[in-house]
Amino acid sequence: MKEHIVVQFRRPEEVRDALHGLLRKGAQGLIAQAVQVELEEVLAGFAGQRDEFGRATVVRNGYQPARSILTGIGPVSVWPAHGEEHASMNI
Repeated sequence: MKEHIVVQFRRPEEVRDALHGLLRKGAQGLIAQAVQVELEEVLAGFAGQRDEFGRATVVRNGYQPARSILTGIGPVSVWPAHGEEHASMNI
């Protein structure tokens, strides 16, 4: 009769060593910067547009809830910035 061996995998979100933790933190920072740059580009594209009251039609409005992005070193949580439109335009 064969004996089955069950191996528990580590949770990918656990820090295994200092280097892994540093890589994870770096990945989190790079993803956050990329999302921020993308939002700034969208906002810049709508910078001159105003509604009938003179308010900007698209503005930055805080952060969205944390999202987990799967990377080569495991999932990384980021809190993407949130943009909001004031007019009835679709962005």
